[in-house]
Amino acid sequence: MKALAFFPLLFLLLLAPSAYGEQRFSTATEECLGCHATINPGIVSAWKKSRHAAVTPAEAFKVEGLDRKISSGDIGDEMKNVVVGCAECHTLDPKSHADNFEHNGHDVHVVVSPKDCAACHAVEAGQYQKNLMAQAHPNLTSNAVYQFLIDSVNALPAVKATPPAPAHKRDLTEAESCLYCHGTKLTVTGTTSRETELGSMDFPVIAGWPNQGVGRINPDGSKGSCSACHSRHEFSMETARKPYTCKECHSGPDVPAAKVYDASKHGNIFYSDNKHWDFQKTKWTVGQDFTAPTCAACHISLLVNTEGKVIANRTHEMKERLPWRLFGLVYAHPHPREADTTVIRNKDGLPLPTNFGGEVAEKFLLTADERTAARKRMQSVCLACHAQSWVDGHWERFLNTIESTNTSTLAATQIMGDVWARGLATNHAKGGNPFDESIERQWTDVWLLWANTVRLASAMGGGGDYGVFADGRYNLRKAVQAMKEWAESRQDAKAKAKPGSRK
Repeated sequence: MKALAFFPLLFLLLLAPSAYGEQRFSTATEECLGCHATINPGIVSAWKKSRHAAVTPAEAFKVEGLDRKISSGDIGDEMKNVVVGCAECHTLDPKSHADNFEHNGHDVHVVVSPKDCAACHAVEAGQYQKNLMAQAHPNLTSNAVYQFLIDSVNALPAVKATPPAPAHKRDLTEAESCLYCHGTKLTVTGTTSRETELGSMDFPVIAGWPNQGVGRINPDGSKGSCSACHSRHEFSMETARKPYTCKECHSGPDVPAAKVYDASKHGNIFYSDNKHWDFQKTKWTVGQDFTAPTCAACHISLLVNTEGKVIANRTHEMKERLPWRLFGLVYAHPHPREADTTVIRNKDGLPLPTNFGGEVAEKFLLTADERTAARKRMQSVCLACHAQSWVDGHWERFLNTIESTNTSTLAATQIMGDVWARGLATNHAKGGNPFDESIERQWTDVWLLWANTVRLASAMGGGGDYGVFADGRYNLRKAVQAMKEWAESRQDAKAKAKPGSRK
């Protein structure tokens, strides 16, 4: 009876003038709105504020030059003259989506992927696939060394009274820890029935859902999630350009970019003045639309000067402006050349960009010339606000920080290597986890927490307290010293325990 009562209401909605302005919605999207405006008012409200709801692709194609947001060559006549609504995203190419299901007479999929977004934004989707973020899931889960680190964080404490967690619960833990940002693998495992206003309906059950991680593996086989930065369903450029978006994953202490930015001069200016900034311009004019960089300004956005000359091209391939990778296992190193880091093999055969001695796997990393080109692209952003002498001085200190933190990390790693060699801890080479014992955790803190903080404080803030006492050099030196004293005390204890030794 509920279903029968609903259809006259839907019919009236289809005939009535659109509540959202001129009627330019597809019939399928109108049907979606007829239900979901009531069932999911938050979703519909966000979409109503979006450019998708206001501009048809045909209108977007008319925009000339750098202001154009649509980058695909042709999207077909069916979509050109209707705004991008529910159906245009959730019914696109249904045969490629394993999560596709019949819903009120339409083939609908739950997960909108970068492949779907590429219908209009082909250039951006293509750039993103060359980005480390797109490979974040396999780069993490397919690397045996990283898996040791995940286990050392997420595994339940190894005590007699603690049974090991079943696989399903381990998956749930990983989904809301490491894979929250790196992305889960979405797999359709079956269907479930739910009672709705239209009666009983079947919906797909998706393992790994919900997730909007940057390297999510989608049911159509694509990688990534555009909504990681362009939050659903408004997909606002303003949201993506503000540092709060990046903070969601880069909050530390392993990647403390957000707190470093907050405490920097750039962060100070942003929080003081951003209410006066214009985040909506496609060409973001330095000194006019904004007066201090956000994460997007340095790494992604199309920047121009007040005469309209391009300072930095828009890119969704982050390494375009990144000569160095500041965090990882175990040292700061030249940025990987390819997004898929699982192919990397260091001198010792491990899937890491350096070996434990700090020697880089050159074949897989940017060359000196490639780093120079990336540096110039990044520094062109800096030079829009700073003189050459300022930028040169900042970069000199930054390179010194990379060298000094790598030197400290090498000292800690040499101590750790000696500890493993003497059998005081068990690493992967002898069947253990190189990150789970007490001394190994101290070693991990050196490069994963303290060295990373020092580097990011240097790169993003030009130094400051986060590079010294607030998780910086003080803790770095303290951790190395603690490791040295631990190793010496264990060696002394081992020597005293030998038969015939004085007690």
